[in-house]
Amino acid sequence: MTTTADKAPPTTDKALAVSAWESLFRAQVTIMRQLTACFPSGEISFNEYDVLFNLSNQPDKRARIKELTQHLLLTQPSISRLVDRLASKGIVEKLTDPGDGRGIVVAMTPLGSDLYRRTAVRHADAISRRVGGTLDHDELQQLMELCTKLRLGPAIGPDGDAEITADSEGAVESARAD
Repeated sequence: MTTTADKAPPTTDKALAVSAWESLFRAQVTIMRQLTACFPSGEISFNEYDVLFNLSNQPDKRARIKELTQHLLLTQPSISRLVDRLASKGIVEKLTDPGDGRGIVVAMTPLGSDLYRRTAVRHADAISRRVGGTLDHDELQQLMELCTKLRLGPAIGPDGDAEITADSEGAVESARAD
């Protein structure tokens, strides 16, 4: 079996970029699988926790479903089903958006806030053991800076003539250069 270490180093910038992406992707998949396997809550799933994590970072712990789709790696229908499950458990509530009656605002309930805090503390411990147990302080700082730089860097679009930019949250906006 050939491993990455057995391969000759990339000789072009393009090959290096592809190899770096492959390495980043494989690390992310491996770590996510491990963190999911040891997720500390029997009350909510990893994806439901992600909804709560994102709500906890919003003003008043509430956001439109449309805004949540910008932060989660799930489709809007999947997010709607997650929100419905969380609402049935009393962890979030679904409200009509006062600014647009067609929109739904998802708000974390006090029960949801308590569950989020309890789960977040234990989940952060697992992250610290896995990531912090592998990298030292300077490497963690460098990793954070590099990932931020990648997230905020130029994005690509489906067509070559669109100018694509990412905002501070990584959402992609497209504007034609005329």
